[in-house]
Parts: sequence; C-alpha cells; structure tokens
Amino acid sequence: MTQSSPTAHATARTLGAGYLFGIPVGDLGWFASLLIGIGCGFIAFFASTFCAIIFLLIYNTAAHGAIDFALSYRRVGFPIGIVVMVVALAYLGVLWFRRILRPS
Repeated sequence: MTQSSPTAHATARTLGAGYLFGIPVGDLGWFASLLIGIGCGFIAFFASTFCAIIFLLIYNTAAHGAIDFALSYRRVGFPIGIVVMVVALAYLGVLWFRRILRPS
C-alpha cells in the first residue's frame, strides 16, 4: 500500500479563481481591496514617473534638449497611475462582488 501525500495532487494557483500569482486576492474585504487598488495606482505612478525622468535626463543630456521635467508627471506618470488604479479597482471590485454573491 502506498499513500500519496495530500499535496501531491495540488496544483499551483496563478491567475484563476481569485488568485493572483498564488496570492488569494478573492478573499479580501472591500476596504483591503480599496487600499490595494489605490496602492497599485501609486506604485505605477511613481515607477512610470521615475522611468520618464530618467529618459528625459538622458535625452536632454544627449540631444542638448530643454524638455521640461514636469512633463514626466503630467504626460506619463499621472495617466499611467490612473489607468492602473482603475483596472486594479475594477478587478478587485469584481472579485469582492463575486465573493459577496457566493453562497456560504
């Protein structure tokens, strides 16, 4: 008689059934979903703004340009941050709403 371990048949959960890279985001409450969605927007804003500033720095140095660094906030960081925040809030909101409607 051979016994198999309980984890032998378990599969890794990645992008389905409320799991994102193994993290159970489908079991979050509305406030946690709101915080995570807004946090994703902030992270995307700062990361894209940083990349835009570095690009403008290299461009201004190499091409002797005079492009204003404020464009990195207005034209790159802000739109990307808003789009990522809206997508994250929509995704997490749908997962939260499904959890609420799920029979106990």
